[in-house]
Amino acid sequence: MTFITGATRRAFLGTAGSGLALLALAPVVAWADAKMVADEIAKLFGDKPLKEGRIKLDLPSIAENGLVVPLSFEVESPMTEADYVKSVHFFAEGNPSPLVASFAFTPMVPKAAASIRIRLAQTQNIIAVAEMSNGDVYTVKKEVKVTIGGCGG
Repeated sequence: MTFITGATRRAFLGTAGSGLALLALAPVVAWADAKMVADEIAKLFGDKPLKEGRIKLDLPSIAENGLVVPLSFEVESPMTEADYVKSVHFFAEGNPSPLVASFAFTPMVPKAAASIRIRLAQTQNIIAVAEMSNGDVYTVKKEVKVTIGGCGG
């Protein structure tokens, strides 16, 4: 039996078998954990103390499908030249990469808020970290239980 390309069935099966063998030897996806998230936050903010408050995080407690998890946030700030939100970063403790999303703001923005959809591979904590113009850093954490993972692996 020959294929359109002229290859024999035996050659095709041999090539397919080699491909499967390579997949078996491929490195396993390393999932982020709490330490990896802490390391990423330390890279961004050094040893600045993380304060609680000012971030309103809207995430479901249970996500039926990890492919499309709605995330909304707002950071309390007057958004003036003297006092505004510089950036907000989101981290996941169980995804292939700890950083999920980042937002940058200026005093010209009337409100430090946004809505997105994120992918979550498994049940995990989502950590939001907001940096203010005066250097203060605020954080909030919420666990999301995922029934069907969305990042593959």
